[in-house]
Amino acid sequence: MDQIAQTLNPAHLRDSPALAIFEPLSTPHHWKPAALAAGPFAGLQGGAVASLLTAEVEAMAGARNWGTAISAAAWFLRPTPMADLRTQVSVVTEGGRVSVVDNTLWPAGEEQPCATVRVTLSRERAVEIPGFHGSAAARVDPTVFPLRSPHAVHGRSWFMDAMEARAGDDVAWFRMHHSVITDAGPLSRVLGPADWTHGIARPVQNVVADPNPNLAVQLFRPPRGAWVGVRAEARWRAEAGLGVGSGVLLDVDGEIGRVSMSVILVPFPRSRAASGEGSAAG
Repeated sequence: MDQIAQTLNPAHLRDSPALAIFEPLSTPHHWKPAALAAGPFAGLQGGAVASLLTAEVEAMAGARNWGTAISAAAWFLRPTPMADLRTQVSVVTEGGRVSVVDNTLWPAGEEQPCATVRVTLSRERAVEIPGFHGSAAARVDPTVFPLRSPHAVHGRSWFMDAMEARAGDDVAWFRMHHSVITDAGPLSRVLGPADWTHGIARPVQNVVADPNPNLAVQLFRPPRGAWVGVRAEARWRAEAGLGVGSGVLLDVDGEIGRVSMSVILVPFPRSRAASGEGSAAG
C-alpha cells in the first residue's frame, strides 16, 4: 500500500487552481467533497462517489502501466455523508493485457465502508480484422437541444449543478463543468452522467423513489469532447419493488459504450407524495 500511496501524491493535485468536486487532503487517499458532490436527498450522489473512486485508479494507471480504464462496476453500500473521506486501493491482478483494481471508500474515522468500485483496465493494442468496418454516425451538436435544470429536494447545491444538461432526440446530454478530481480520466468523467440513466427513462415520473444500489459502465472508446449522451430505458416490476435501468452511451460522434444498474423502488414519505415532489435525478 505504501507504493500505491507514493504513486498518487495529492500534493500536485492541490496545486491546481481549478475547482474540483473532491479535493485531496494532506493525508494520501483522503478527500474533502465540495457541495457539488451532494445527491438530491441526504449524502453524496452515487455517481460522484463512483467517479471519485474510478478517477483515483485512473490517475495511478500510467505509473503502474495498467493501460486504459475500460469498465467500472460500483456498489453503493450505504449513504456517503458530506464529510472527509478516505479511500483504499487494492490491486486484484495486474500485468499482461488486463489489470483489475478495487477502490473502497469510508468516512474518515469510520470502519463501515460506504461504496466500492472495481475498475478493469487494458493495454490498448491494434488488431487487424479483415472485413470489419466500424460504424459511422452523423455528428451531433447537443447545444441545439433545450436545457434541463432539475433541482434537489433539499434546495441546496448538488451534483447536477456541476454539469450542463440538455435533452433531445431521445438522448439526454451532459457536459461536466467541474472535474471530479484534478486530471480525472475519461471513464470517471462518464460515470457521473451515466448514473442518471434510470431517472431519465422512468416509466412514471415523480411517484416513487428509485435509488440504484449499483452502477456498471463499459467503454469501447473514450468520449471525444466534453459531452456525454445517454439513450436510456428502464423497466420496473412493481410487485417486487425492483427495476433496472440501462442505456447506450454516446459522444457527439456516436456510441462509446453501455451503462446498466439495478433499481430499488421505495415509496415516497407521505408528505412528499402529497406535495407531488419526486426525485430530481430524472
